[in-house]
Amino acid sequence: MSNRIELGVITGMANDLVPAFDEIRGVGLSRCQVACWEPAFYTKDNIQMVKAACAGTGVEISALWTGYPGPQVWNFIEGPTTIGLVPPEYRAMRVDALIAGAEFAAECGVFTTATHAGFIPENPRDPLYAGTIEALTKVAVRCKELGVTFTFETGQETPTTLMRAIQDIGTNNLGINLDPANLLMYGKANPVDALDLLGPLVRGVHGKDGEYPTNPNELGEEKPLGEGKVNYPVFLPKLRSFGFEGSVTIEREISGPQQIADIKRAIEILSPLCA
Repeated sequence: MSNRIELGVITGMANDLVPAFDEIRGVGLSRCQVACWEPAFYTKDNIQMVKAACAGTGVEISALWTGYPGPQVWNFIEGPTTIGLVPPEYRAMRVDALIAGAEFAAECGVFTTATHAGFIPENPRDPLYAGTIEALTKVAVRCKELGVTFTFETGQETPTTLMRAIQDIGTNNLGINLDPANLLMYGKANPVDALDLLGPLVRGVHGKDGEYPTNPNELGEEKPLGEGKVNYPVFLPKLRSFGFEGSVTIEREISGPQQIADIKRAIEILSPLCA
């Protein structure tokens, strides 16, 4: 296969991205996703800051990961009523935040956004389903006007539910930011098998590892890449067979020196698989 897979790292939005981009260059990479949870960052000054940071460091942003205001509880109990566009009480402000993020991304020259849509109901006749699809469609339509691909990060819904939602939205500018560890940690799918359904729509991947839940109230444990149950030596060649040419963005949800060490180890593991 000749299609190329690039490695990157996820980093958070800041008033000055140069230090984070310098760290990315320091581990030998030149691509990233930038995650932003605060719409207050979406200003004209920050558009120029982002462009200058990319130009000055040579780091390319593959996608803007757009968060949203309001509570988010990352477990199985409060998660369904707090995350994404499923909870009706948060939909309007989160639609606005996701659209603002897409507009900001386009102005920065970044034409892919990603987010967690929430625990999309598996039953399409669930009263929450129609409202969720309506809200997501508003975001997707605006993204299409901007030339932006709107991608769903996997995790909180089964692959079948996610594909149904994408078909029901039907705007043809939708894709998947596939986090294989999330599929395990939320207990929704084996990531290798999930590619049979999701593979053609994968536009980006989070290079992360994890395990299935052992407590029915809590997500499975995130692990350093190579120590969890994501079988990257099988997963990446299978993904490549669908023509994937996007980025594998390394994500390690801890901080400090151990995070850097785990990122470097992930690079060692993933580099030959992406070559």
